Amino acid sequence: MSRRHAFTTGYVLAITALTLAAVPAGAERRAAVQMVFPPAVMTAPAALRPPPGMLEALQRDLRLSRAQAEARLLNEARLVPIEAQIREALGSRFGGSWLRGSSAHTLVVATTSAADIPQILAMGAQTEVVTRSLAELVAIKEKLDQTLPARPLVSGVRYVDVKRNKVVVLAPQPDETQNVVESADVETDAVLVLPSTEVPLPLYDLVGGNAYYIGVTSRCSIGFPVLKGTQNGFVSAGHCGKKGDTTTGFNRVAQGVFQGSSFPINDYAWVAVNADWTSQPSVDNGDGGTVPVAGARVAIEGASVCRSGSTTDWHCGVIQQRDASVTYPQGKVLGLTRTNVCAEPGDSGGSFISVDQAQGVTSGGSGDCSSGGTTYFQPIGEILTAYGLSLKTTGGTPPPVTGACTGYPNTASATLANGRSAYQPNNLYYRSTSGGVHSGCLDANAGVDFDLYLQKWDGSTWPTVATSEGTGPDEKIVYTGTAGYYRYQVVSYSGSSPYTFGYRAPS
Repeated sequence: MSRRHAFTTGYVLAITALTLAAVPAGAERRAAVQMVFPPAVMTAPAALRPPPGMLEALQRDLRLSRAQAEARLLNEARLVPIEAQIREALGSRFGGSWLRGSSAHTLVVATTSAADIPQILAMGAQTEVVTRSLAELVAIKEKLDQTLPARPLVSGVRYVDVKRNKVVVLAPQPDETQNVVESADVETDAVLVLPSTEVPLPLYDLVGGNAYYIGVTSRCSIGFPVLKGTQNGFVSAGHCGKKGDTTTGFNRVAQGVFQGSSFPINDYAWVAVNADWTSQPSVDNGDGGTVPVAGARVAIEGASVCRSGSTTDWHCGVIQQRDASVTYPQGKVLGLTRTNVCAEPGDSGGSFISVDQAQGVTSGGSGDCSSGGTTYFQPIGEILTAYGLSLKTTGGTPPPVTGACTGYPNTASATLANGRSAYQPNNLYYRSTSGGVHSGCLDANAGVDFDLYLQKWDGSTWPTVATSEGTGPDEKIVYTGTAGYYRYQVVSYSGSSPYTFGYRAPS
């Protein structure tokens, strides 16, 4: 057995709720004798000081007492690492997770196997046995996204509801929508069509405010400050402007230019600013202060989240569902996160943050901040990956890695700790609709040993189809494959380092 395969049997796989964990090639024998679950880390969270204004907003928007709001944030911090351990260990049996209770005191994890119940309970979580894994539900929703037409509008919103273990379709005409669903070649028992008047709209506005302006009158909100190399900028919603559009700041001083924009399908963009503007790792809390941005760890469903925007300032709520699909008048937008935070026109592009962790930028929604509403955000990780950006954080931005991974149409920058792994792009996967050559490139700092694996979804697992296992920091893969879903796995055999990753795939 090569030293590579001897190692890959032992490292822990990190996944998100939208991916399916799989044991890489060579890991089967070790996995058969390991404990299914790692020992629980039941340590109390470090002293937590919420950002200014967050407790007050949680009390107002979730109707909590101050003690309940404080307890909620402490419980979320305590349960996040436990959820991550269980999710990694369940792999393909993972059916989703969520926080329960007004103070988020209970973590619930769904599994497709009753044999997992004792271990999940021992880890400090409650459990439910479900029929379908999260990966199976995601596949059903993706098929519905392709099948349900935008015109005539038969569904404004679709999302995976892990509590119901179903794909929910919100429809203005439920009977008509049900007929379309039944003809979509999906498991109809896994789909729940609900009547709804929700018709999400991008949150445009044509009035002034403390924000940024596109052209003369259009206004949107800054998402998060970012860097591309040494270039300062920020991310925002794609429907706010197109590539080449110029912006001015809240003070009407010349600010920047849209470098990239995607809408519909996605709803993200980034703006490079001139030397008069400097990226800061903070978000306006709507009360004369700021909230620090320390990272971009993805929050659990049911976790608290707050939004900052130039029309309605600072409002909070909870994360309801991920990977929601929304049909706007301009077309479908996929991969959004659904929340019960309110928003209004002009808040588009603004920041969604969970304590001090960036979550995404405001896309659109329905309702308002007087009567309440539903708002969707574009996750931050996908934006950073799409444009090769680094989030500006209080811990500083890792120095860019320069090297051989240039000229790739898709790039990402991240940091990997010793003995850990990550999936690219953005802890998700990409789809190739035709056969052809897949090219991947990994470049890290000298002195570390990283490896690169290409995996393809076979309907139930992610087998490795190509590997690059050199003894240094740089790896490349060139693989000719058929159409399907693919992802790359970046593995640290030894050492910690920032890295850049680039890939090219058949269209």
